Amino acid sequence: MVTTLNVIAAVLTIGFGLFGFLAPAWTAASLDLAPTNSTMGLSEMRASVGGLFVVTGIAVLWLNAPMAYAMLGVVYAGAALGRFVSVFVDHPPLAKAVTFGGIELVLAVWLIAANINKTP
Repeated sequence: MVTTLNVIAAVLTIGFGLFGFLAPAWTAASLDLAPTNSTMGLSEMRASVGGLFVVTGIAVLWLNAPMAYAMLGVVYAGAALGRFVSVFVDHPPLAKAVTFGGIELVLAVWLIAANINKTP
């Protein structure tokens, strides 16, 4: 069961990343990010919201080690922390921020709790 849920989390990570990688304008709009007078924002979406997540998910599947899955959880914990700090500091649309932050938090808790200090 742990292995199955780990793989699902890694595949979800790849899926989330593919949106940013292949459809950066759509992803930016979904995140309420507006374009400026350059395409640097699209480049950033492909890199930080896209490629970073795609390659991380693939690497975790390739390594297939408990600590790799735990580190993916740490990545999601950082995202959730940033998202929830933003709720109080930046006051983004609450439903959207809490939904994204909740997904990140659930993935973080699962991946860390299920995999930390486990032997391969």
